[in-house]
Amino acid sequence: MPISILTTWKKELDKKGKYPAYKRIAELINEGIESGKLQPQDKLPPMRDLADALDINYSTASRAYSEAKKRGLIDTTTGAGSFIKGKVPAIKPSLAPYEMTMNMVIEPAIPTLIEEIKDGALSSIAMADILGSVRYQDFGGNKETKQCFLSLIDRRVKNATLDRVVSCPGIHGGLVALISQLCGNQQVICVDSLTYPGIKSIAAQLGKNLLSLERDSDGPLVNAFEDACKTHEVAALYINPTMQNPTSASISKSRREALVDVALRFSVAIIEDDAYGLISDDTAPTFATLAPEITYYINGLSKCFGPGLRAGFILCPTQRQAEYTAGALRALNVMENPIIHAIICRWIKEGTLDHMIQSIKREANLRQTLIKEKFKAHHYSMEENAFHLWLKLPKNLGWNPSDLATKLRSYGVNAVSSAAFATDNNPPQALRICFGGPSSQQDCREQINTLHEMISLPAHLTHIAQ
Repeated sequence: MPISILTTWKKELDKKGKYPAYKRIAELINEGIESGKLQPQDKLPPMRDLADALDINYSTASRAYSEAKKRGLIDTTTGAGSFIKGKVPAIKPSLAPYEMTMNMVIEPAIPTLIEEIKDGALSSIAMADILGSVRYQDFGGNKETKQCFLSLIDRRVKNATLDRVVSCPGIHGGLVALISQLCGNQQVICVDSLTYPGIKSIAAQLGKNLLSLERDSDGPLVNAFEDACKTHEVAALYINPTMQNPTSASISKSRREALVDVALRFSVAIIEDDAYGLISDDTAPTFATLAPEITYYINGLSKCFGPGLRAGFILCPTQRQAEYTAGALRALNVMENPIIHAIICRWIKEGTLDHMIQSIKREANLRQTLIKEKFKAHHYSMEENAFHLWLKLPKNLGWNPSDLATKLRSYGVNAVSSAAFATDNNPPQALRICFGGPSSQQDCREQINTLHEMISLPAHLTHIAQ
């Protein structure tokens, strides 16, 4: 810290003031930060040197630093001294009206699209057989609903047939049915060492065992999967291969083929969670295309329209297995909401869903441009069209990802710690950042700036080091 600043402080303290010296010193530190004369990470003089320079006693210097620390202006590290912390990002603590640990789809800001969504929903209800819509329905979905869902499956899977399609109350609800149906008490479900947190909670609730597979940047290792099949009774491989949650990466065609080869040799079912498939431009074939005889393909509208619809669909390997799955869903949920299904079918037939998908992709890539400009010096993965990224934290700073995520959420940044996704009790130093949800592009810009400032200036975060 420049000597001239201490000289100025001495002159200010020599003037009479209504506040005690220790509070006036804290205020002088604040003024120095506001004016830019004091920058984040600037080192302050030791308390004894400060006392000598300002002609105050040691206890006053100590109280001054304590007051400045209480105000969030400085941080003190044992053995290293006291440093300017700087201002916490200007964005106000968030009062977001939605769950900030979920990966929220980008909501449309185009008035004509919003009106199109409303008109389709209202027209569907107006034209519906309302009494028929509130009766019990066919288990696994009626024919019209399944045909509409099949039209979406056809975009991702070759040679799908209507008799293998089952509707479900969202992907999560469908996964509950599949895990309960496929996995016996002595069996295991193989999962990526970083995976969708919902599969962990489902397994815990059902009393099923997950077996973590070592991964690299291309997904689960083939050797790890084969070793698991040799040493355990594996019921299924659960995999989210396209725009994966949390890493945003898609598994290559060659890795998919190699994993399928192992699954076929050991007669292991594959549960393919393609939640992001309808917004992805990745051309690698789905597991359901590569191995239709063993794959349960599951998708829904949570990531390409809105999670509140709770609408999903499963393509089973055979008609018989579709009947089993419908039975499992019946036991868990009885049936899906027919009014919601009627609205969704109208949106699909009239092109509203496609307009929504294009809006999401366009806005996601605009927001990605903001991120790329700001995070050139940071390590992250983010696939085209994705509205989430996987941000690696510098290991040498020793930040606690869980505490950092909590802190970021309090400032409106949708951050989730790697611990939420890890299945091997060894979470990496990383965060999943979602930049979707109801926030505007300007909101997103502010959140990106907040994230960048907080991870680029360690002085903001010394209190959450591990």
